[in-house]
Amino acid sequence: MRILMISDFYHPFVGGVEQHVRSLGAALVERGHEVAVATLGRDDLPSLDIDRGVRVYRMKGSAQRVERLFLTPGRPWAPPLPDPELTWSLRDVIRRERPEIVHGHDWLSRSFLPLKAWSRAKLIVSLHYYTLTCAKKNLLCHDAPCDGPAPLKCARCAGAHYGLAKGLPALAGTWMGKKMERHGVDMFVGVSQATIAGNGLVDGSSPHRVIPNFLPPVHRASSDDVAPYVAQLPATDYLLFVGDLRRAKGLEVLLRAYADLETTVPLVLIGKTWPETPQSLPPNVIVLKDWPNTAVMEAWRRATLAIVPSIWPEPFGIVVIEAMSGECPVVASRIGGIPGIVVEGETGLLVPPADPDALRDAIARLLGNRETMQRMGRAGRRRAGLFQADAVVPQIEGVYREVLDGMGHGLCQPDSHPPFRAESMASSPAPTREPVGRGEHLG
Repeated sequence: MRILMISDFYHPFVGGVEQHVRSLGAALVERGHEVAVATLGRDDLPSLDIDRGVRVYRMKGSAQRVERLFLTPGRPWAPPLPDPELTWSLRDVIRRERPEIVHGHDWLSRSFLPLKAWSRAKLIVSLHYYTLTCAKKNLLCHDAPCDGPAPLKCARCAGAHYGLAKGLPALAGTWMGKKMERHGVDMFVGVSQATIAGNGLVDGSSPHRVIPNFLPPVHRASSDDVAPYVAQLPATDYLLFVGDLRRAKGLEVLLRAYADLETTVPLVLIGKTWPETPQSLPPNVIVLKDWPNTAVMEAWRRATLAIVPSIWPEPFGIVVIEAMSGECPVVASRIGGIPGIVVEGETGLLVPPADPDALRDAIARLLGNRETMQRMGRAGRRRAGLFQADAVVPQIEGVYREVLDGMGHGLCQPDSHPPFRAESMASSPAPTREPVGRGEHLG
């Protein structure tokens, strides 16, 4: 199959969706497919690239040229409605690639919608966030899980988050973009049942499937590569949190729970700091920033206990799989897609979100029972096998075939322009490979 994936960001940007798209593209190439990615560009990255056999096209849209529109200028997300400049760039990519399948992964795929009929490609959209129902993508309202959209409530929430000048247009764009997307998408793929529900698809009005994210094949880095990072870890037991160091990830809840925990076991926080990250931390808390994934995986293997205290409804929670694959038991919030991964009492413990007392008690319970932690760690590693590439990628291929065979196998041949080939890249400089910070999932 000829497959074009569309994602707001791609390697070397670092984050869960970026990792998923990159890993999926490489896995599909290994399975004999032709794969390209269209994504947003950056001045220091080439407009055309080849990464693990995947052709990567980097584009700029009109919105991305106005930095003040974005809360995080280093990550200028695509708008919730088609961007004419991005649509024009995607048209050129489609002429080159002639995809049978277009697989979208965020709002950037909406800029493809005006081209869908012309392209004759089938459109599949993976829901990694709550992009159909929430202008912030996170279903959080005033730092608490939202109980559902309502016009006035959403207007106030988006205005508080973005400012009124940007919040109201973002909200209007979200609602209009949702209608366009539900009309134009051939199949939605939710990374969890919670994501399907949060995006308002449980009524069955749009075709959808649930397919989890997956971990790419894990290759242990050489000791020399990870040694500088491992040297920063405690030599013995430690609790480990990995993710953005911000409120929605439950950082404040974790710090309150840890401050009341009677233990000498250190708490290690690995992730990106934000202006909201507390400056004053309890004793015995270690903050480590901007680690590569290979070093993070090594940290999971050495950790005593993984803590995932999110207060937002995590659509999936890839860090849970990473922890379990490292044979690390998990204490996590019972919210979003996390309960679909953690088996209560078998691979870890689930606690109510935003409850520091419950989180403290669960941590203390496991720290006091080494045998239980070891049993949970082994069970978690076995369960992590369900979320490996060789188990998940065939499910995604099955959706591709279902859409093509069940809805008409329309090949994209808008004109005779040949597809872009690898040799055209010979003069393009190689991209920067350094991480630019862990993913900012909340926009």
